[in-house]
Amino acid sequence: MTDSQPATRNPLFAGVDVGASRTKVAILDSEKRLIGHAVQKSGTDFTKIAEICLKSSLQMARASTEDVVNCISTGYGRKNVLFSKATKTEIGCHAKGCYHYFPMAMTIIDIGGQDNKVIKVDDQGRRISFKMNRKCAAGTGAFLEEMSTRLDIPLEKMDSLARESEEMVELGSYCTVFSGTEVLEKIREGKKIADIVKGLFFSVIKRVLEMNSLTDRVAMTGGVVEHNPVLVSMVEEITARKILVPEHPQLTGAVGAALFAMEEGRDRSD
Repeated sequence: MTDSQPATRNPLFAGVDVGASRTKVAILDSEKRLIGHAVQKSGTDFTKIAEICLKSSLQMARASTEDVVNCISTGYGRKNVLFSKATKTEIGCHAKGCYHYFPMAMTIIDIGGQDNKVIKVDDQGRRISFKMNRKCAAGTGAFLEEMSTRLDIPLEKMDSLARESEEMVELGSYCTVFSGTEVLEKIREGKKIADIVKGLFFSVIKRVLEMNSLTDRVAMTGGVVEHNPVLVSMVEEITARKILVPEHPQLTGAVGAALFAMEEGRDRSD
């Protein structure tokens, strides 16, 4: 946003997605444009971090809390957001947020820090079905974080490393603990780190694709997707589909929550 733009755009609508790993806030104006956003580690005080993210988002939007007509929260810690007017499920918010960017029938694959979601919507954006993986960290951002620690590689470098792979090392285990042992064995065998890292991404993809079948149109969202776009390229190759990705994949749930806030705020004003 440039200095020549107006200081505020009333009315504004806020969406807060408090995940187990990251908290995201999205600010939409009355034209459904994303004018402010923030992402921070959720930590242990969900209430405080939500307030910090809201403040940062409003600063980006050059607005104040008085400009926010309505706010909806979603995610693992949605009930800890004291300034939200209501809550919505993360499934509903991810579906709504993704349909906002791609108004069509599709399968939405969301890869988060602690869980994965596979959501199907029809051509009107109505949710048809969904599946979530909550039982373990396999196939999630937490799995990749654990593997980056074991490999002593910064998490932000794993995407570029995977792109350097010439001969991917496929791992047999889904379990984070067993995968860690398997990775050490591959290192002892002399396998290249880049090939192992690509194998870790492939393990994530396999886990997700086994959750449910895909429709013709597929979109991918989530923080793991935003920071590791190599996952999108790999899914495209495996499924022979062009994968749709929102401009800010990590903010999809927060955008969906803000869209719900807009609908409900307008309903109350009618």
